[in-house]
Amino acid sequence: MLHGSARQRRIEAAAEEEAKQKKTLIQQYAEEQEQREKDGPLDQKMIAVNEEKDLLKSLQERQSRLASVHELSKDIIYTDPMTSSWIPPRYLREMPEDERNKLRSKYNILTDGENIPPPVIRFIDFKLPQPIMNIMKKKKIMRPTPIQIQALSCALAGRDLIGIAYTGSGKTLVFALPAIMQALEEELQMPVIPSEGPFSLILCPSRELANQTFEVISEFAEGLRKADYPQLRVSLCIGGITLNMELIKQGPHIVVATPGRLLSCLKRKDFTLEFCKLVCLDEADRMFDLTFEEDVRNIFNFFKRQRQTLLFSATMPRKVQDFIKNSLVKPIIVNTGRTGAANMDVIQEVELVKQEAKMVYLLQVLQKTAPPVLIFCENKQDVDNINEYLLRKGVLSCSIHGGKEQKDREDAIKDFKAGKKDVLVATDVASKGLDFPDIQHVINYDMPREIENYIHRIGRTGRSNRTGVATTFINKTCTDSILLDLKHLLIESKQSIPPVLMSIPDPFDSFAVVDGTIGCAFCGGLGHRVIDCPKLAQNSRKAITATGHEDQKSGGGSDW
Repeated sequence: MLHGSARQRRIEAAAEEEAKQKKTLIQQYAEEQEQREKDGPLDQKMIAVNEEKDLLKSLQERQSRLASVHELSKDIIYTDPMTSSWIPPRYLREMPEDERNKLRSKYNILTDGENIPPPVIRFIDFKLPQPIMNIMKKKKIMRPTPIQIQALSCALAGRDLIGIAYTGSGKTLVFALPAIMQALEEELQMPVIPSEGPFSLILCPSRELANQTFEVISEFAEGLRKADYPQLRVSLCIGGITLNMELIKQGPHIVVATPGRLLSCLKRKDFTLEFCKLVCLDEADRMFDLTFEEDVRNIFNFFKRQRQTLLFSATMPRKVQDFIKNSLVKPIIVNTGRTGAANMDVIQEVELVKQEAKMVYLLQVLQKTAPPVLIFCENKQDVDNINEYLLRKGVLSCSIHGGKEQKDREDAIKDFKAGKKDVLVATDVASKGLDFPDIQHVINYDMPREIENYIHRIGRTGRSNRTGVATTFINKTCTDSILLDLKHLLIESKQSIPPVLMSIPDPFDSFAVVDGTIGCAFCGGLGHRVIDCPKLAQNSRKAITATGHEDQKSGGGSDW
């Protein structure tokens, strides 16, 4: 009995101590809450900003620089940029820096870097071979665009480059021409032999974009051959097609590829990157998503020496810029538009449409402009359903998405470009970099989950200084975060803001006052902060589940 009483007293004492501890915790929380209220809203913002800085710092610490295992293991860091035989005309070399800056200002070109080559406003001053000049004249490419004025001279001079420009700005020529000139110079000095090559490598995130780039370069290469220049062999390395092994065995001068297929070829030793002196990543923002980043890093393991690196995109968030700058050698940044801004030549219209009413309303919206029209959807099933619906209604439409066979995708794009089809229905596989020069109207059947994809989508219209229209359907399925991004983008682009967007409260409006950063430092969206970034959250989920984007042909973005 005595023992029982002692045990009971110990139990009561423990319960009393536990209650005391609980009370202390509650009091502690109350004291912290009271202190937060005393600190005021500005201190709260500072706390949030510091949390963001810690988050970005941890993200940067996880990323090693873009280099081969050989370079990382031996701590090889290149300090001097590559050089080339190209030099600008004397009058440009002797142009004072203030005159150069006036030219850049005239064409709305922003630059950052050391020893930046002069802007060049005439194609003749790039000293390109006459056959190339003839092809550009035939294509009615008479004057360089702003991105070409500054970035092309940098690329031809051998400098590492980050090019940021609106979709449709002509950035393809900025990497295509230096790749051709690099390959031509190597071939003239010492002809390539079997097992050598490529000298230039161009990576694209989708088969369609890679095929388009391949066609551009092949046309220039064929023009040179017809004018008795050495034949440059250009290889297309993408999923869904049979590789030209005969050409590969002869040694390609230039390879245009998607990451997954290229990595497979490198592992099989179909060709080597030992002699590659130029690598370009088109749509670089996509290349550094989790979808492709692992493949890109593995590809860089095959480089044996220093190379010139060119990166281009319409969107380049600050976080990606900082990462890339640490991986390149004294890079030059050429910016002809805010990183992640929309094309000012596009009239953006946003309409509130119930989910169940979108299909029927689509027919009405199609009447806004003459064809050709692009319709974008988030998933493959909607693409198929909309295409079938439009065909039943007598609309000449076709469709592409990652689930279709390569030949079907190519045929759809070919028919659409040729004017045989008035409407192309697509997932985002068609929004990145593809060249549809005469698109009148882009319809976002679904608001994309990330504002970057919205910018890429509407960039299909309003090209070459022509005005285009973009119509976007929104409803209650859209998150406040993406709608706030859209609202801020419309404000920046001086577009009409629908009442439904104006009514959404913005909890981050005043954060820029604290740290000077506008929007998200991770994805570039203007309507949220990095701490609340949907893309960062999605990337984290991908890292955990190790699954790729639904529109990729295989996990990890291999794009087979």
